[in-house]
Amino acid sequence: MNTPNSNSEYLLLFRGSDWACGLSPAELQEAMTKVHQWFEGLANQGVMKAAQPLQEEGRIVSCNNGGTVADGPFVESKEAVAGYLLIQAESLEEAVAIARKCPTIQYGSSVEVRPIAQECPHMKRAGLSLSGELASAGA
Repeated sequence: MNTPNSNSEYLLLFRGSDWACGLSPAELQEAMTKVHQWFEGLANQGVMKAAQPLQEEGRIVSCNNGGTVADGPFVESKEAVAGYLLIQAESLEEAVAIARKCPTIQYGSSVEVRPIAQECPHMKRAGLSLSGELASAGA
């Protein structure tokens, strides 16, 4: 169930770092102009809270095999996360409507829309809360 809440935050994850590979320099410039205008519009409306592109290099840390650190994410993958946008929206549907206007999806990228949780569900289930500890640490 999705209830409107004016304080709801959503994370938009931009997937697919290779969407621009087949574009000519003129097409890329046109696409990036549209992206810039989209971001500026969201900022001017007060919807955008934060946004950053991500570097292509990185590491993946997991518990497999005694704490593995592997090269990755692999940018050649269509699932590679290229960047993020943190927005404020009234509902998941509104956040999805904003994501649907992302200019790069017409070139093959995708945008994953995720609601920001007020607290970690695993911490809640364990009867713990980090909110006090995070606030006192200045986070």
